[in-house]
Order: sequence, then structure tokens, then C-alpha cells
Amino acid sequence: MTEHGKNPLDRRGFLMAGVSGAIALASPTLLRAEEASVVRRNMSSFRLHAWQDHFDSLGKGILLSDTNTRVLQHWTADGEMRIYPTSVPLSDELTRRGYTEVVFKDEAPDWAPTPSMIERDPTLPRYVAPGPDNPLGIRAMHLSWQYYRIHGTNDTRKIGRKSSNGCIGLYNEQIVEVFDRSPVGTQVKLI
Repeated sequence: MTEHGKNPLDRRGFLMAGVSGAIALASPTLLRAEEASVVRRNMSSFRLHAWQDHFDSLGKGILLSDTNTRVLQHWTADGEMRIYPTSVPLSDELTRRGYTEVVFKDEAPDWAPTPSMIERDPTLPRYVAPGPDNPLGIRAMHLSWQYYRIHGTNDTRKIGRKSSNGCIGLYNEQIVEVFDRSPVGTQVKLI
């Protein structure tokens, strides 16, 4: 007891209860505000596909690119499957979906913009030789669709993003692996 006849613990208890109550009331608001500021990117939300849902046989192998989840599944002719993160086209307008196949493999790709790329951006260089400035990276597999490729990239920031003008991009180390395991005639589907 104090000289005024009051118990200091009662006063402290009252203050502590008041502060605790204020924090408890404010907490949901603070948590909601914190949750609202969290930006979620590149979530692991892909699902694996069964090749049998898309093809009659493995043939020489299968490349199945899911443009929504930005993943390439690769099956070899003997059925071994591997998964790779990819870059995908910037928009649906640039995205071609359906069946195609690998028709040519380029170990040192050069690059030239397509007519539609030049139309969208007239400042693009008209030719880039193989090397570190080449947007196709160190390997490219040409598809039966004109201008479409599955290729590497020297700009690793593009993987996992919508960043291409129609092609499917992989890390350079991974395109070498896919390139070496995919003969001409490998079946391809973009979904």
C-alpha cells in the first residue's frame, strides 16, 4: 500500500491490461495490413502432366510446355522424365498452343527479330551473332512452327516469367541437357 492507501499493483495491473487490450484490438488490423503488402511471385503451383493424356506414344521423346505454370516436362524415348522452369511468351497474342515437333537443332544459334517484333520495336538489332549478347542463349531447337524455338537464355532473370516473344526459354545449362537428350523428331506440345 502507498501513502494514499492504493495498491501499486492494482494501478500497474490496470495499465498493463489497458495496453494489452489496445494491442490485441490493433493486432488484427496490423496483421491484415502486413498480409496485404505481401506480394507472391513464382509460386510452385505447377502440376505434373501424364504424357499419355497428350500423346499416343513416347516416340523419339516428348517436350510438354505448360505456359500457365511455366514448366517444361521432358520425356526421353525410354520414358525418363525431367522438369525444367521456363520463360514463356509475354501475352496470349504471342503464345501459340498445340502440337509441333523439333525440326532442327542449332548448337550455336544466331538471332534475327521476326517481322512482327520489328513492327512492335523498330529499334531492335537486325542480327545478333552467337555469343553472350544472343537472346537464344547457347542452344536452340527449332520447331515446325516458323520463328518458334525452345532455347537457352543469357538473361537468367527471364526464367519463371512472361518475357518472350513466343519462344520457350530455359537456363543455358538446362537447354544443353534437353538439347542433348532430344533428337530431331521429338514431339512437342504447348498448353
